[in-house]
Amino acid sequence: MHVSAAWWVGFNLGVLALLGLDTLVLHRDRRPVSFPSALGLSIFWVVLAAIFGAGIGLGWVGSYGAVERGPACLQFFTAYSLEQSLSLDNVFVWVLLFRHFRVPAAQQRGVLSCGVVVAMAMRAFLILGGVALARHFGWVFYIFGAYLLWAAVRLWQPQRVPAAPGRNYLWQWLKPWVRTTEDNPAGRIFVRQHGRWLATPLFAVLLTLEMSDMTFALDSVPAVLAVTRDPFIAYTSNILAVLGLRALFFLLQHVIERCWLLHYGIALLLGFIGLKLLLAKFYEISPVASLAFIAVVLVGSIVGSWIIKPAAHSR
Repeated sequence: MHVSAAWWVGFNLGVLALLGLDTLVLHRDRRPVSFPSALGLSIFWVVLAAIFGAGIGLGWVGSYGAVERGPACLQFFTAYSLEQSLSLDNVFVWVLLFRHFRVPAAQQRGVLSCGVVVAMAMRAFLILGGVALARHFGWVFYIFGAYLLWAAVRLWQPQRVPAAPGRNYLWQWLKPWVRTTEDNPAGRIFVRQHGRWLATPLFAVLLTLEMSDMTFALDSVPAVLAVTRDPFIAYTSNILAVLGLRALFFLLQHVIERCWLLHYGIALLLGFIGLKLLLAKFYEISPVASLAFIAVVLVGSIVGSWIIKPAAHSR
C-alpha cells in the first residue's frame, strides 16, 4: 500500500510540533525532571503511539484499505513494541554516559533533546535506505538476519557496554578542530562569546551519545524491517518510540541498573528476529506470535531481574 505524501508531511510536521511544545513550552526551565513528570510524559507518548496505531486499524491514518488495515495495525504495534524493548538498552548506556561525564541533572534534558532529534533523522535515513535496499535486493534480508544473530551473540556477553563512555578523549581531540570553551554556566551545548559560537564540554557528551545511538540503530532498524516492509509503518513506529526515549530515561535512570537480566532478554529478541529473517522463505512467523514473544521476553527479563539476585546467577 502506497501512503500518500500528505501523510508523510503531516506526520513529520506533527512530530516537530510535539517536540517544540515539549522543549519550548512544557520544559522551558532547567530544573531536573521529577519522577511523576517523567511517568506522566512516558504514559503520554505510549498513549499517543497507541492512538496512532489504532487510527491505522480504523482507517483514519495512512488511508489503508479495509483488507490492509488489520495487518498494518498489527505490524505497527509489533514494530513499536520491539523498538521500545531495544531502547531500554540504549537508556542503560545513557545512564552510564551521564554518570561518567558527571553531567548535572539540570543539564541532561538539553543534551537528550538534541540527541533525540539527531537520532530521529539518523533512523529515518537508515529505515528508508533499508526499505529501498530490500525492495531492489531481497537477499539483503539475509545479511540483516546474520547481522542480528551476531549482535545477539555479542550482546549476550557479560561485558556488553562499549569502552567509549570510559574516557573523555573526544573532548580533548575536538579542541584543536573546533572552537571550544570550558565556561558553561547555563548548561548549554553551544555558547556565544565575543561574537563567536563556541562548543562546551556538553558537545562531546552529545557526540558520544549519538555514536552509541548509531550502534543501537544498526541493531534496531534491521529488526523493525523484519517485522514490516511498509516504509510508513517502519518509520512511524520507530520515530514514535524514539520520541519517548527522553521521558523513559528520566523514568528509569534510578532502576535500570537493577534490571540485570534485561540485556539477555534483548539479546534473545535480536536472535529471534534474526532467525525470523533467515527462515522467512521456509517458515513465516506470524506478527501475533512475534508480538507475544516480545512481550513475554521483555516482561520476563524485567520481573526476573527483581526476583533473581545477580549473586545467585554468578555462582
